[in-house]
Amino acid sequence: MSDVPVCVLDISVLLYTPEALYDFPDKEVVLPVCILEELDCIKMDLGEKGRSAQIITRMLDECRQLGSLSEGVCLPNGGKLRIELSEPNSGSLPYSPDFKHISNKVLAVAWTLYQKSREVVFVSQDENLRTKADILNVPTICYQGNRLDDSILYSGMHRYEVDKQKLRRLAKQSSISKEEVFSEQQQREEINPNEGLLLSSSEAPDEEVLATYNSEKEQFEQVSKEQGIWGIRARNPEQQLALALLQNPEISVVTLSGKSGTGKTLLALAVGLQQMLVENIYSCMLASRPIFPMGRDLGYLPGDAQEKLAPWMQPIFDNLELLINNPASKSTSKRDSYHELMNRGMLIVEPLTYIRGRTIPNQYMIVDEAQNLTPHEMKTIVTRVGEGTKIVLTGDPNQIDNPDVNLSSNGLSTLVESFKESSMSGHVRFTSCERSPLAELAATLL
Repeated sequence: MSDVPVCVLDISVLLYTPEALYDFPDKEVVLPVCILEELDCIKMDLGEKGRSAQIITRMLDECRQLGSLSEGVCLPNGGKLRIELSEPNSGSLPYSPDFKHISNKVLAVAWTLYQKSREVVFVSQDENLRTKADILNVPTICYQGNRLDDSILYSGMHRYEVDKQKLRRLAKQSSISKEEVFSEQQQREEINPNEGLLLSSSEAPDEEVLATYNSEKEQFEQVSKEQGIWGIRARNPEQQLALALLQNPEISVVTLSGKSGTGKTLLALAVGLQQMLVENIYSCMLASRPIFPMGRDLGYLPGDAQEKLAPWMQPIFDNLELLINNPASKSTSKRDSYHELMNRGMLIVEPLTYIRGRTIPNQYMIVDEAQNLTPHEMKTIVTRVGEGTKIVLTGDPNQIDNPDVNLSSNGLSTLVESFKESSMSGHVRFTSCERSPLAELAATLL
């Protein structure tokens, strides 16, 4: 592969998107060995850089098992990955850069390789470094790859457009067969149990039909538009589908993913309060979150276990306070604060740290921020579920604080993918932020 174009990647590219390693098909990707030393230091960082450094370190370890990285290994995309061991000194360049900065060393490697072969491109996210490369006449580009988002993951809902007449006819039916909606070829496509079907028509933009797939009957069952619970109502089809899954007693595992402010935790808690306090389906509600700080940790917290846990559980408490004091709720329990529910043993808030070995029967269990769990931790939690317990897992795979997992390898995404073909589970990926217009703008643009 000596005649294959060579792409020398700056560390800024890897920290921006570790998956960039595989974004250069049919090319030889070269990483100077000095990058490995820098990754060792960066991966101790508690923020996004540390997470990316951890991911790229694991990816390189996987590639190492394919052969000698110093000689180069073949990648699945038809390209090649090689670690360049030579470290040029500052005297080898037309000018003397400060080699205390890792990026200058990487640029020096790119310049040296360019002298040997003109088929070399330097790839960096650093504007100033690209300017330096241009001064040295080394071809340079800015990495244009996008960060992966949860749109590549299973959504739990199939959207399909039909004409206005068919939409209105199907809206009058309680159940819909696949033959009434899909073409003969589409009927052969796999539809997962409890997957949503949203029918719409460009001729009638205000009219929609939402249904869920019953795998036993092999048909879609329409979801009521008037669905509401504990004084709140669904504002979009995703929330409508989520309420249907949460209230279905035959579904033991419900996963809700999506960006901030989409109502995942609020809906899960609202159904939990309704089914525990009004319908008496569950004996109590257990809520928990993994303990991962965003950025720098505050250190040790004073007080007993509950007092230490309070800052981590405050988002759950905020939602509970909103629901319990909701004037639209008809329940007499609305006068109870979440403190009273905890004192009565009906609401249990605890960390996931001590869940191993437990059996949790007849409870409504919520695990918030589940995207920060590893697949092993997720397995440990779900296998604690006893008879009569429903578990709801919520999270945003795009907001991960745990450096050991990424968008696709975190516990929530792994569970969704593994359970999507089971009739005991249901999943919804939320896309519309309902918290506020500002929250919607921030979630979309940032």
